[in-house]
Amino acid sequence: MTAVSSVSSCMHWIRGCIIILLLTILDQGSKSLVLAQLKDQPDISLIPGVLQLRYLENRGMAFGLFEGKIPVFVILCLLFLGVFIYVYARIPKNRYYLPLSVTALVMVSGALGNFIDRVCRGYVVDFIYFSLIDFPVFNIADMYVVCSGILLVMLVCFRYKNDEDYDFLRIKKD
Repeated sequence: MTAVSSVSSCMHWIRGCIIILLLTILDQGSKSLVLAQLKDQPDISLIPGVLQLRYLENRGMAFGLFEGKIPVFVILCLLFLGVFIYVYARIPKNRYYLPLSVTALVMVSGALGNFIDRVCRGYVVDFIYFSLIDFPVFNIADMYVVCSGILLVMLVCFRYKNDEDYDFLRIKKD
């Protein structure tokens, strides 16, 4: 590895960590605000009959599944972070793969935001409620995970369609 590519790789990781940090701070900051302002308080209607802020302690996974299984969540999150580090380290540092890199960073930010809640509080703070369609209450980290998951599927289906697009994931044998 040359000095230039080493610096480039280092900057790639630094930028990635900064993005994750900023997105996680946004998520955790919103949850802290909700804890301070909404816990034990009535809902706040932002758009009557459509959107409101509602404090909820989610002790499960998506839609309350696997309630109270924090050790399972911790293990799953650590596995996910391990896979992320492996993939992110291998993603080529060029424009073609930039959407994949950004998508991965947003996804890991969401996983990390909810991981922090589970480990520090024992539950995830949810607070965004679309009452118009009675959608389950969610938070910013959930939006990161869902939106990046949808984008990842779209990228796999429409941009990175060829086997060669995933050569960077292959384990190289000397």
